[in-house]
Amino acid sequence: MEFFSKVGFEFNPQFTNEQAACLVISENIYAMLLTEEFFQSFIQSTKKEIADATKHTEVIVALSAESREEVNVLVNRALEAGATHYNEPVDHGFMYSWSFQDPDGHLWEIVYMDQNHIQQ
Repeated sequence: MEFFSKVGFEFNPQFTNEQAACLVISENIYAMLLTEEFFQSFIQSTKKEIADATKHTEVIVALSAESREEVNVLVNRALEAGATHYNEPVDHGFMYSWSFQDPDGHLWEIVYMDQNHIQQ
């Protein structure tokens, strides 16, 4: 929670306790951050192991940003808060992205896309 708070996110205290934290990404998007022990209780029926995100890629969480500047601000905050570089910024002109790994090794990509270049 400390890392994501430093990046600029908030948590919904109604769904946050010592086992889980409700990360508020936007008005309609939330992510639940769970302790490994609590998460294991959810996946017992799958009989799958929990992936070690420092060794395996299990997902890339991509979030949209309102501008190139916002991409840079979010990634720089993450790096200052303890994230590591994942990829250098990628600039396609109409789309700009930059990625980082959170302290647990999960991959996050922040993307800005100029809506004027999207075909309707």
